[in-house]
Amino acid sequence: MKVTPTAIPDVLVIEPKVFGDARGFFYESFNQQAFNEATGTNHQFVQDNHSRSAKGVLRGLHYQIQQPQGKLVRVVRGAVFDVAVDIRKSSPTFGQWVGIELTEDNQKQLWVPPGFAHGFVVTSETADFLYKTTDYYAPEYERCIAWNDPAIGIQWPIDLLPSLSAKDQQGLALRDAETF
Repeated sequence: MKVTPTAIPDVLVIEPKVFGDARGFFYESFNQQAFNEATGTNHQFVQDNHSRSAKGVLRGLHYQIQQPQGKLVRVVRGAVFDVAVDIRKSSPTFGQWVGIELTEDNQKQLWVPPGFAHGFVVTSETADFLYKTTDYYAPEYERCIAWNDPAIGIQWPIDLLPSLSAKDQQGLALRDAETF
């Protein structure tokens, strides 16, 4: 596997070694030991999640203020623009974001450590999005930062108003949100 730091060094792009030929492809999508060695971390994953969304659906920016989750995310069908926002007050990159296109074809994964808000928008007709988490979902601790907070300035690659859940429509500005 190839691991590349992003502009926020704790957020990592992971590219598995893909073996392909005319029949198709094979790759190991996750191996705990290889992940820990390649990332220099020692996180254990406890939950796998799968979402399917239509074009223009934007989910996020989500995080848990207690039981913070690290997320290893990937797309197995379609394409998304995936974003991580550093919400660790003591970090030199607090309030900054990184984004990457994840597709079924590029097979890239993104490691989003605890202490980051996370979101994505679907850029294909539909997308199946898979993610592993380092802690269990705890709705009482879930928080949401507004996807369009001008203080963060995420440049979403869409030219329409995204489709948001009721919860995501209530997202707070970073300055008003609970952070780490």
